[in-house]
Amino acid sequence: MHPDKVIREKVTKLTDLPNIGKASAADLVLLGIEKPADLLGQDPYDMYYRLCDITGQRHDPCVNDVFISITRFINGDDPKPWWHYTAQRKRAHSAQ
Repeated sequence: MHPDKVIREKVTKLTDLPNIGKASAADLVLLGIEKPADLLGQDPYDMYYRLCDITGQRHDPCVNDVFISITRFINGDDPKPWWHYTAQRKRAHSAQ
């Protein structure tokens, strides 16, 4: 869902989360995440690498940005577009 349309109190399914559509929701299910509350305690970088391992392919790094956005949101941050987190992801990846 577009971040501007997200209403925290109405988030009950994966596609209610900011930046999550059907394809991203399917990726989350592959990771064992079936509802928004399942994101509590998840590490977005770990989620990205697990998804790559499960599917046997390297996903676009922007998928990691989406994972950052939803884990931040579920932990109380305001909904933001996925690209808001691109610089953070790039810093984290260059530090490794």
